[in-house]
Amino acid sequence: MPSKTSTKAPRKPFIQQILQWFEAEGRKNLPWQHQPTPYRVWVSEIMLQQTQVNTVIPFYQRFMSRFPTVKALAHAELDEVLHHWTGLGYYARARNLHKCASIISHKHRGIFPLTLAELIALPGIGKSTAGAILSLSKNIKATLLDGNVKRVLARVHTVEGWPQAASTQKQLWALADHYTPEHAARQYNQAMMDLGATICVRSQPNCLLCPIQKFCKAYKLGLQNRYPHSKPKKEKPTQNCYMLMLTDQKQRVFLEKRPSSGIWGGLWSFPEYQTLKETTAACKNFFQIKRPKLLPWPTLKHSFTHYHLEITPITLSAQSFSQLKASKSHLWYDLHCPPNIGLAAPVKKLLAQLKKENVSL
Repeated sequence: MPSKTSTKAPRKPFIQQILQWFEAEGRKNLPWQHQPTPYRVWVSEIMLQQTQVNTVIPFYQRFMSRFPTVKALAHAELDEVLHHWTGLGYYARARNLHKCASIISHKHRGIFPLTLAELIALPGIGKSTAGAILSLSKNIKATLLDGNVKRVLARVHTVEGWPQAASTQKQLWALADHYTPEHAARQYNQAMMDLGATICVRSQPNCLLCPIQKFCKAYKLGLQNRYPHSKPKKEKPTQNCYMLMLTDQKQRVFLEKRPSSGIWGGLWSFPEYQTLKETTAACKNFFQIKRPKLLPWPTLKHSFTHYHLEITPITLSAQSFSQLKASKSHLWYDLHCPPNIGLAAPVKKLLAQLKKENVSL
């Protein structure tokens, strides 16, 4: 097996090859690369966590059009921020964006702090994101270590272990720090991310086009597909729930706001129950319907990082629900004139289906 990683490597030739490749082949026309202010880079980095570039681009463009500055984001309602995030998933990112913007707007007078320690102190900004903000916006020497960079370094140095494991991360950070240049940090960091995204990809890396092939231990050993190591396999559990899609004669659907923490925190959703018996009881007790005619739809499966969720949608129509008033935690969602609110992906899908099938009394 390959030996443990060492930071002893031809640093200058490595950096030169990376920068030369970036000059010729690197990506230079991504939306956040134009006028790369700390705010614009920050938003892009948060969106790019767990999400592919091509998916992010249209979301980023719409988001920046509506929230062009950190102050605009800070002064917006969270519901509107979540609405513009709907479809990107991992909604804690959006909540942290909004919270962080508020802190910067009030504590820092709308100006991004430009030290690693101050950035890391902000919600949702870790060491790698802080490094990206500093280097990509201001060309300050700062290290970043996103998934693409981890993959490149793990292969170059045949780093053992899952990249998210603490001991493996320690090795990868040491390597990333070792190579990050004092000058041209912007170009170098962008190049490393581009290299991992376009050449040193997860499966079937295009090693023949790689500018640092001669430095890569995995390539020399023919073990490119062994690195980085995969996450230790663990079977995801499956959870079940029932979502009650309550509609009235005006083609409106009753929604409630989820708690700020937990899955889909702060988003609007259908009332949710663990069992059909619990759903029926809620119809009788809370919604005051003596003989509810519940119509189940086919089960919808949604996967999270740590588990699968099987959702059974249940429709219930009635003439009116006069006792159910709109409030900060409840609203009537008009299918034909929808409000700008944050919706979980399965809820958005079910609402579209409701509208398509024209569910009515």
